[in-house]
Amino acid sequence: MLDGSCHCGNAKWTLEGDPGSITACNCTLCRRYGTLWAYDYEGERITLAGKTTSYVRADEKSPSLEILFCPTCAGVVAWRGLHLDKRGRRRMAVNLRLAEPELVADLPIDHFDGLDTFEDLPSDGRCVRDLWA
Repeated sequence: MLDGSCHCGNAKWTLEGDPGSITACNCTLCRRYGTLWAYDYEGERITLAGKTTSYVRADEKSPSLEILFCPTCAGVVAWRGLHLDKRGRRRMAVNLRLAEPELVADLPIDHFDGLDTFEDLPSDGRCVRDLWA
């Protein structure tokens, strides 16, 4: 199990099981937030605790997700899909940068081009530790 919290500790997440590789996205939001995402579904392997506020991009005709952040310190905690999938589940991702560094340092990073192509980019073999060096 991994867990993380915002800077003030009021908003928290837990992720049960192996997070697998995590994602660094270059979309207009993620590159500004500096997030690293680990994915699953709300109420399955991901649980949130504490109060969060959400932001939904106003420039999208059909927004697909909301960013959840702490209303006190503004730490980006997670994103949550606005629509259920065919099985009635809601996709989520938690911000791995809120976990203790030694617990996520060796996780491999996948890169996603959320800015232009919406495709996975080739792996460069780096892990979280490489971003902090």
